Formats: sequence, structure tokens, C-alpha cells
Amino acid sequence: MKTTTSESTAPGDRHASSRQVRVVDNPDASRYEAYVGERLAGSLVYRMQPSHIVLVHTEVDEEFEGAGVGSRLAAGALDDARARGLSVSPLCPFVVSYLERHPEYRDLVST
Repeated sequence: MKTTTSESTAPGDRHASSRQVRVVDNPDASRYEAYVGERLAGSLVYRMQPSHIVLVHTEVDEEFEGAGVGSRLAAGALDDARARGLSVSPLCPFVVSYLERHPEYRDLVST
């Protein structure tokens, strides 16, 4: 697994104020994974295409909902796509919503 983003504190993390969300790419499972400490807190499933990545579905463990894990997954996937020179096809409604709130990533969306 490859770490795709730097660690950051999850906003509103009610589980432990010092815990951080770490996002890694797990290409064998075709998903980005978010960890809080050593615990898998969520994932973003993707399909890799030759010139772009299709972001299919985001899921966050119930215990970590509202703690910014989904946002960190979206940002991690989008940052990784940018670093790899890939465009993005967002099918996941959460990622679509994230893109609406973060125009700095809109240039990645394939038309």
C-alpha cells in the first residue's frame, strides 16, 4: 500500500482529539483506505482506466461518521489523481458533493 496524502487531524473527531486520518492507496483492492490510528475507518472504491480514475463509492465506518473521514478520502484520491496526471470521473455522490464544495479540484473532472 502506498500512502497518498500526508496525515491530518480529522475535523470534529470526537473519538480522540489527537488522532489523525491517514489515506493510503490499496491498488490490490482498487480502493483508497482511511485509517484513524491503526483502525480502518473508511474506503473509496475506484476503477482505474488508462488516462483516468473512476471514483465509484465511498463508505465510512459508522463510528467515524461526521469526523471528516469521507472528506479526507475524497481529498486523498483527488490529490493522488493530480499527482499522477489522471483525470477523474466521479460516480460516487459523496465525491460529487465534495467537488461542488471544493472548486480547486474541478479541473480534474473529465468531460
